[in-house]
Amino acid sequence: MEEDIKQNEQSELRKKTRKELIGSGIAPYGRAFSRSPIREYLGENFAENKKARVAGRIRAKRGHGKTLFMDLFDQSGKIQVYVRKDSIAEAAFSIAEKTDIGDIIGVEGSLFKTKTGEVTVIADYVEMLAKSLHPLPEKWHGLKDVETRYRQRYLDLIVNSEVRDTFIKRSLVIKTIRDHLDSRGFIEVETPMMQSMAGGAAAKPFKTHHNALGIDLYLRIAPELFLKRLLVGGFEKVYEINRNFRNEGISRRHNPEFTMLEVYEAYSDFSGMMELAENIIVDIHKKVNAGGVVRHNDTEIILDRPWKRISLIESVKNETGVDFLAEKNFMQTADKLGVKVETEMSKWEVINKVFEHAVEPKLIQPTFVVDYPSEMCPLSKTKKDNPDIAERFELFMAGQELANAYSELNDPVEQKERFLEQAKGDFLKVDIDYVKSLEYGMPPAGGLGIGIDRLIMVLTSKESIRDVILFPQLKPEA
Repeated sequence: MEEDIKQNEQSELRKKTRKELIGSGIAPYGRAFSRSPIREYLGENFAENKKARVAGRIRAKRGHGKTLFMDLFDQSGKIQVYVRKDSIAEAAFSIAEKTDIGDIIGVEGSLFKTKTGEVTVIADYVEMLAKSLHPLPEKWHGLKDVETRYRQRYLDLIVNSEVRDTFIKRSLVIKTIRDHLDSRGFIEVETPMMQSMAGGAAAKPFKTHHNALGIDLYLRIAPELFLKRLLVGGFEKVYEINRNFRNEGISRRHNPEFTMLEVYEAYSDFSGMMELAENIIVDIHKKVNAGGVVRHNDTEIILDRPWKRISLIESVKNETGVDFLAEKNFMQTADKLGVKVETEMSKWEVINKVFEHAVEPKLIQPTFVVDYPSEMCPLSKTKKDNPDIAERFELFMAGQELANAYSELNDPVEQKERFLEQAKGDFLKVDIDYVKSLEYGMPPAGGLGIGIDRLIMVLTSKESIRDVILFPQLKPEA
């Protein structure tokens, strides 16, 4: 309460200063200011008496009377600004005097180094570019409240440099993915975000209505079926870095709007996608993390290839001591293991639930889980020697799923049967146009989806997806 009162008082003083600036004929919110990034004046770029034009936010201010020191930050770095009343125009010194921590200013001057070796601009011109009407969080406290950090990400980015670094890394991750796939001859494409039928995954969609067409549409839950239409059309290597939307729960690993990489390669299969997943993620690690250490809690994650491969059913058996395929009372057995199951679940769905409960949290090192049941994989080919098992893998790391891949089913008759089985015979829930596209012939292919948000969580050692999404979805404030 006391802190709120203090902040309100400071805000009122800043509003008063704004009026004083306007009364003096000074615009508190300036226009374009030609400048160079601060880093261009630091390190090897420093030269005594070199002319400098910089702009940024004031993060510290010291001095009084005839001299002022300010720490100025832009995205590239920090530089000290020195303002002397006897070496600058009176109007410019007046502006400098009226600055507060958080203000954005432009400065022109000459470089020198203080006795402590700090690069400093001695100002001969100061311009107000944006007056901050609220004080920043106190530097010795920082912005610690998690809810405030997510709701006011702009403040989080101002005061927490490690947060800025995370999102710079995020940008580099996505650039590295593009560079890697482009170098392999893949073509980046775009597919509809609004679809007349939500398909390509089992998830609850967001629904909207298009007035001009008079139809209901859905925000996509996955781009898969459109990307595979492109394989039919003759594109052999395609990818999309896409936003997907699922009207489901929110947790530290789930946000209703999230980013995925989806890749499809003609004449490949799920084994080819394993190699591709390894190569992409190792390449990202080398370029974004410079090959440094990645940790999950106190455990170092080793990204050296090849990564471990385990069977879904065997991993459950090894972890629980139960052979669920032979278990008659599998519901009761799962319940005894503390796994919540529902009566309509099949045996394999229960096995997968047990896997998520007992095995998944322990998969810290990169691990490909294979031998998923075909009943859970309606878009995947089955194994030649076992039609009950799909040619599919999921990649786990740091105790969570990062990727999913198939040998893509390209038999239109079988695909239609599987869709109808999944839709319990309801033709209205079957994407008939996709089936029709397969009837023209889709080459055998491998498909891979990587959750970019979760991958960045792992590579930056974050425990919540909200820490790697700039503006995560939140409940409205009461």
